[in-house]
Amino acid sequence: MAGHNGNGLVVDVNNVIKRFPVGDTEITVLNGISFNVREGEFLSIVGPSGNGKSTLLNMITGIDRPSDGEVVVLGHQVHEMSENALARWRGENVGIVFQFFQMLPALTLLNNVILPMDLAGKYKPRERRERAMHLLEIVGLADQAHKLPGMVSGGQQQRAAIARALANDPPLLVADEPTGNLDSASARMVFELFNKLVAEGKTLLMVTHDKELAHQVPRKIEIMDGHITRDEYLGIGDWAGH
Repeated sequence: MAGHNGNGLVVDVNNVIKRFPVGDTEITVLNGISFNVREGEFLSIVGPSGNGKSTLLNMITGIDRPSDGEVVVLGHQVHEMSENALARWRGENVGIVFQFFQMLPALTLLNNVILPMDLAGKYKPRERRERAMHLLEIVGLADQAHKLPGMVSGGQQQRAAIARALANDPPLLVADEPTGNLDSASARMVFELFNKLVAEGKTLLMVTHDKELAHQVPRKIEIMDGHITRDEYLGIGDWAGH
């Protein structure tokens, strides 16, 4: 696995502090957060709104930087990389699934999935289309490939967004409230898809408000008031007892 540091650690967050300026003062959203995630783990990050869950994900994907501490992902010190290096690195190593799908409305689902491959210059041009179709097939959307995002349901858009996140075959998937805008049947389908990807060796971090969903993930981290208040293995899946 490219850029791997050989010890099975995919994410290593070490004493991360994040402060945001508010008027003349600052608020501390994350206050000394440390944890790591190994290859093939499925982890949910839970906690009340406004407690820094999405901020933490943004540090791991390099969208935001810590005020202090370090974030090492797949052997790379993400917090020290330049924007250009980060964009290249992210394109190949991290698939991101957002709450609001973020599909480009003027592109078909197929072209939305092809786009990350075009941007990263991965695969031969003719292979990209085949790969995108294959990914849409995996998420059950091959028959919708030529539709625009606005023509399909929210659940279908989210599944297409997962196919897009997988486009460059990244070792790490990060999902921010991926079922937050979905009905329960669509949420279940997305969750089953995640389980399948983890079974195939992907590492997955998911921020969720959905307690029922969080209880079905093998490991759960709870963040409150800027601290990790709980980090537990729920005794399901391959990671029980680790």
